[in-house]
Amino acid sequence: MIKTQHFAFILVEEFSHLAFACAVEPLRIANLISEEPLYRWSFLSENGATATCSNGSVTLVHHGFDDPPECDRLFVLSGIHMRRHVTRPLQALLRRELRHGTPIGALCSGAWILAEIGLLDGMKAAIHWEYHDGFMEEFPEVNLVRNVFVADERHVTASGGTATADLMLHLIERDHGYDLSVAVADQMVYSSVREATAAQRVSLQSRNGVRNIHLTRAIQMMRDKIETPPSPSTIAAHIGISARQLERLFGKFLNTSPKKYLMDLRLERARHLLVQTEASVIEIALACGFESAGHFSRVYRAAYGVAPMQQRSRLS
Repeated sequence: MIKTQHFAFILVEEFSHLAFACAVEPLRIANLISEEPLYRWSFLSENGATATCSNGSVTLVHHGFDDPPECDRLFVLSGIHMRRHVTRPLQALLRRELRHGTPIGALCSGAWILAEIGLLDGMKAAIHWEYHDGFMEEFPEVNLVRNVFVADERHVTASGGTATADLMLHLIERDHGYDLSVAVADQMVYSSVREATAAQRVSLQSRNGVRNIHLTRAIQMMRDKIETPPSPSTIAAHIGISARQLERLFGKFLNTSPKKYLMDLRLERARHLLVQTEASVIEIALACGFESAGHFSRVYRAAYGVAPMQQRSRLS
């Protein structure tokens, strides 16, 4: 007789409803197709009654943090503003379950919560791409990868959204075989199931129809050197073209200049760090290649209409 696996989900306030559905529905469909109770699931929240997701929907839960069920896997599912909700009861629950040997995973921004209490040190982990900049600054001891999910570590992690479905399909395949996982994906009308190593974000080539290798290499160099931003001439020399050719490529494919594109990348990273970390404005300025907090503040205000500290107070 097949043993039913119990998956328990900790629903952290403001959790992602998309990731929630992508976590539970593959399990339900696996039961439906197999006509066997392969999986069951339950939900936990801090108040033990309900959890509210980021779109305002309210979900009834089965357990509070002080009475968790016995389960085969426990997942932390969070969404926006996850730092607000790393409470002592949540940390105590995770540490208790860790001592009991319960396999613990994280979905969407949940990896941040596991990292905050030290569970991911020295491991590979995946988190939604929007949190990458802040995560890398906050947890350098974690090997953050840009994959859609990580399933070959003690703590499995998925980057959120439909990546959660990719992880669940992977677990279904591992537990019950390839044919069932494919049948579940077909039932979901999910024709582009991704392996763990797939990248989260749509590539530059796919997003803009760009197939120019020089432009791709130039943008990668910009991303790699944000702390010490290279000049357009340095980038051009590195990839083996002239500065004038580089200007033409950015104008033709992206309707901008190399200098502006690099500045936009730096400001985007600064915005992520402001919202996701407690780093000071000067620390963020230096991390994004600005020589002073004053210069950074002026450029930031010109781009976003608010000063860096106003941005932090508005979105924190």
